Parts: sequence; C-alpha cells; structure tokens
Amino acid sequence: MVQCSQTHFDASFGALSDATRRGVLEQLGRADASITALAERFHITLTGMKKHVGVLEKAGLVSTEKVGRVRTCKLGRRALEEEAAWIEKHRQLWAARFDELDMVVEELKQNEKANGRKKRK
Repeated sequence: MVQCSQTHFDASFGALSDATRRGVLEQLGRADASITALAERFHITLTGMKKHVGVLEKAGLVSTEKVGRVRTCKLGRRALEEEAAWIEKHRQLWAARFDELDMVVEELKQNEKANGRKKRK
C-alpha cells in the first residue's frame, strides 16, 4: 500500500465526518447536481452548501464546473481506496486483538470452572 500523507487522510476523513457531506456524496453518486439544488435538498443555505462542497473539493471527492451562473457538482476522480485500505488494516488489527482477548477470557473461564470443581469436593 502506498503511504498516504497525513494531510491527505485528514482532508478525506474530515470531509466524511459530516453527515451532510456524506449525503452530498451519496446524492452525487446518483446524479450530478447544482449547488443550489443540493442546498434545497438538504435544507441549508446556499452559503452553507458552498462551504460543504468546498471541503469535499479540497479532499478531491467532488469537482465543480461553472457554466454561466450555475455551478454543477459531480463526484471527483479520486476514490477512497487508500482510506479503505487503511481502515481494513486497522480492522484486521483490532479483530486479531479481540480474538486474543477471547482466548484469554475463555482460558479464565476454564480455570475458574476447574477451580470451582476442586473447591466443591
């Protein structure tokens, strides 16, 4: 896996940290839309949507094109493969740690069960 810069990850995860921005990405996955249409869809001001789109653009997740007075948004060319690989790496790490914890807990239960039998006799 190519190492991704911390700034790049910060921009991606920062962009994805907001529910409205995640919603915008889902909407743009279905069809391109103007900033005005997105603002109406999410019931926020035009200025607020411009800020959200700016964050998504900075992360490379959305691109915009101005034709006349209308700025149209579409999904950016950059996918989240590096971020997904990072998440998967850490998911595997945590899964391994939880598996180890499960073994410790099972060993403690077996020891407790064995010690309980000895005391009863």
